[in-house]
Amino acid sequence: MRQSKDSLPVTMNVPGVRISSANWGGMFVCFSQFAKGTDFTPVLKGLKDDMCQCPHWGYLLKGALRIRYADGREERLTPGDLYYMQDGHTGWAEEDTELVEFSPQKEMDMTLNHIRTQVGS
Repeated sequence: MRQSKDSLPVTMNVPGVRISSANWGGMFVCFSQFAKGTDFTPVLKGLKDDMCQCPHWGYLLKGALRIRYADGREERLTPGDLYYMQDGHTGWAEEDTELVEFSPQKEMDMTLNHIRTQVGS
């Protein structure tokens, strides 16, 4: 299966965040854009440990993300980085950022539904 990132349907479009995605065989496949300063922490409140409980595998195309895990560990993702984020994380965009990511559909649907409730969309 293949698909152009530009042909993915927009799943979320709120100030500072644009996510285009599809379901490929039970995996959430997305192209995401985050504006500099976007902090995911406030919209994750109410989830276990107030953190994202969905694992993600991805590739950072542009920008920089700072990720903090439940155990206090932090890492900085920069262009060209392949990554795995285990469940129990939050993060923020240090620069305008673009990435491609793969996540289990069920966990990602739960997370996005929670975020939509938080942002009122």
